[in-house]
Amino acid sequence: MKIFANRQDAGRQLAGKLRHLNAKPHTVVLALPRGGVPVAAEVARELHLPLDVLVVRKLGAPGQPELAMGAIAHVAGQSGAIVMNPEVRAYFEDQPELIDQITKREQQELRRREQLYRGNRPPLTVKDRTIIVVDDGAATGATVRAAVQALRTLEAKKIIVALPVCSTEAERALRNEADAVVCVEVPDAFYAVGQWYDDFGQTTDDEVRDLLKVR
Repeated sequence: MKIFANRQDAGRQLAGKLRHLNAKPHTVVLALPRGGVPVAAEVARELHLPLDVLVVRKLGAPGQPELAMGAIAHVAGQSGAIVMNPEVRAYFEDQPELIDQITKREQQELRRREQLYRGNRPPLTVKDRTIIVVDDGAATGATVRAAVQALRTLEAKKIIVALPVCSTEAERALRNEADAVVCVEVPDAFYAVGQWYDDFGQTTDDEVRDLLKVR
């Protein structure tokens, strides 16, 4: 059963779960690109909060890029965090140089995308602020966990993870990392984020830049 018409609809439904944060001072909505940006834009609009972006990259396993070995996050040029999936990582213990190459490549791409999406914006300030981290969903939660850990290093006051849909596994893992986790739906049978959307087309870089008003 589909829950959301598209990411914009998901954002509006998610905002309904976050009404208590409407126009709260020192609160910022941070989107995980690319798919999380249309969702977060609706949340920020509905709650009258500022919107920014936190770039996270999946670390694909050697020879199997779709298999998430972990994730890396970067907060506006200030700090980063790497979260590894120990079960997947264990299969590649004998390939440390290849893993290092993958990590460095994704770090370079992460910095490129950060510049692309943020343009000339000043460094993101998260210290002593309440941060709402938004994505379009979570299957394992690895990318969102990396984002949360990066924000912890910068002394965010409170970190709220907000997702339209996530697996029970992801919700459990994220509750151990964030101060609060808000999900519209946590289905028992979860195979992929896209299964809960009528329209789950790829969000483009131009769409991200437009939503973030990057010029």
